[in-house]
Amino acid sequence: MLYKTNNPHGGDIYDTNIILDFSVNSNPLGTPESVLDGIRATLEQVRQYPDPYCRQLVQAVGEMEKVNNEQIICSNGAAELIYSYCEVIRPKRAVELAPTFSEYALALKRFDCVPQRYMLTQQNNFEVDDGFLSCLEQTKPEVIFLCNPNNPTGRVIAPSLLEKILCICKDENIRLFVDECFLDLSDGGESMKKYLNDYKGLFILKAFTKSYSMAGIRLGYGLTSDSSLLCKMGNTVQPWNVSLLAQAAGVIASKEKNFLHEAKRVIGQERLWLESELKKLGFWVCPSDANFLLFYGKEDLDIKLMENGIKIRNCSNYLGLKPGWFRIAVRLHKENEKLADAIKSICER
Repeated sequence: MLYKTNNPHGGDIYDTNIILDFSVNSNPLGTPESVLDGIRATLEQVRQYPDPYCRQLVQAVGEMEKVNNEQIICSNGAAELIYSYCEVIRPKRAVELAPTFSEYALALKRFDCVPQRYMLTQQNNFEVDDGFLSCLEQTKPEVIFLCNPNNPTGRVIAPSLLEKILCICKDENIRLFVDECFLDLSDGGESMKKYLNDYKGLFILKAFTKSYSMAGIRLGYGLTSDSSLLCKMGNTVQPWNVSLLAQAAGVIASKEKNFLHEAKRVIGQERLWLESELKKLGFWVCPSDANFLLFYGKEDLDIKLMENGIKIRNCSNYLGLKPGWFRIAVRLHKENEKLADAIKSICER
C-alpha cells in the first residue's frame, strides 16, 4: 500500500461518497460478464499459488496480439513494468512528452534520471508533431517514452511520425518505450507491434485494465523481441506477481474481440456528444481519439462535482497544465447526461 505517499492518479473513491467516477478511463461497457464468471469459477482454486510463468495467459496474449510467446512478459498491472523497465535500463538521458502519464518520470526519478520534456501546447491541440524529431537530435537520449494515445490529451500519434521516430531510434541505438494501454479503445492509431522483429530496442506496454475494465484485477503485459531485457525484468519482480484470478481473467478477456468493437462504437458516439456539451458551456476541449476528454473549465469544477457525488480527474498536477484543466472518461449515455447536467447546474449557479 502507499504510505504517506501522494497518489497522482484518478480512481481514489474510497474516502468519499462517489456515485459516478469519471476520473478513471475504463471501458464504458464495464467488465465482460464472461470474465466475471471466470473469476467466480476460479475462486475455488485460490488455495493454490498462481502459475509463476503465466503459461496459459502468455499463450492467450500471444494469440490475441499475434506475437511470439517469447516476446511477452506479464505483470501486476502495467505500472509494474514501467518500474521494472527503468530498473533494468537505468538511463541517464531520457525524453518524454509533457503533459503525459506521470509514472514514467516517477520511475526514472527512482533511478536518478530526470527526463527531458517535449512540451505539447494547447495552440497545437496538444498534437505531437515533427518538432519532436528535432528534440531527439538535440537531446540524444538513451530511451524515449511515448504514450499513444497520450494521457491526458487523448491524442493519437500519427503512424507516419512513429515510423520516423523508430528510424531515428534504430540509427542512433535509442530504446523506444511505447505505452499503448488505451490504443484498443481509440480511433486512428496503429500499434507498433509490427516492428517488434525489426528492432530489439522497441518495448510496447499494454494492459487489460482499461480495455476490459479490469483495473481492480491488476493485469498488464509488455512486448519486445529483446529476450535479454525480458529476463532481467523478470528478475526485478517478485515471484507469483500475477495472481491466479488475474491470469484466469486475462485468458478469458483475450477472447472478447467483439466486446472491444462494440466499446469503440459507443465511445466514438458518446465522445462527440460530451465534447459538444462541454463546448456549449464555453469550455475549451482538446480533440480526442481516445475514451477520454481533456478540457479547460472552472478551476473548482472538480470540488463542486464531488458535492454531487461525481469525480473527475483534476489535471493541474500534470507538467504543462494548470488549475482548470480536467480529464473525464467517456461513459454510457445516461451517465454522461448526469455529468453534463451537473456541470450545467454548477455553471448556472
